[in-house]
Amino acid sequence: MKPRDTLLALLVALLWGLNFLFIDLGLRDTLPLVFVALRFAAVAFPLVFFVPRPKVGWKVVAGIGLAMSAGQFGLLFTAMHLGLPAGLAPVALQAQMFFTIGLGALFLREFPTRKQVLGSILGIAGLVVVGLGRVASLPEGAALAGVLVPLLICIAAGFAWGVGNVISRSASGASGLGLVVHSALWVPLPMLGLSLLLDGPAAVGDAFATLGPETWWGIAFTALVASLVGYSI
Repeated sequence: MKPRDTLLALLVALLWGLNFLFIDLGLRDTLPLVFVALRFAAVAFPLVFFVPRPKVGWKVVAGIGLAMSAGQFGLLFTAMHLGLPAGLAPVALQAQMFFTIGLGALFLREFPTRKQVLGSILGIAGLVVVGLGRVASLPEGAALAGVLVPLLICIAAGFAWGVGNVISRSASGASGLGLVVHSALWVPLPMLGLSLLLDGPAAVGDAFATLGPETWWGIAFTALVASLVGYSI
């Protein structure tokens, strides 16, 4: 890997690390799926009118939007809304690595090396330790489900990310910015529809009516910096 690529990868890690702080900030006064819808609406508009559509099939673009964006972040934001700490969420989300390796071997015939297998086993052991640590830190009388459910939802978000990673291999060579912007079009309506179904029209309407500065700061960073800059890199 070239030094430039290494520095860009480290920059993405930094931006995505900060991203979780802004997600936590934005979730303080709005519903998680409404937040996801607003984030990706800000990613798509107005850039979709100026950024050329990537030269890949619409199914690939839709798959990336629905899996890597709607699926991953819908589940992640829900997990954090249910109480998963911002410092733990990115650790659990990295379960995507195991899913990406497994799905890549299954569908792309890209088989992991022995070192990658050993690293994955070590990573899985780490997630088990994290889960056991969360259980052990439960206050007396607290419900176990209140700790494990958000953690499992976040791991499911990692699976959605892994699916998106595998789909994105079909877009090799396409514009990163174009993929991010045009795949974002597939996120807002499904997320709003799901929020209407799960939270109810009254709660969704109230979420839009009471949007505060914390939510707008969350949308600004997660859309402009984490998505447009991070995913484009």
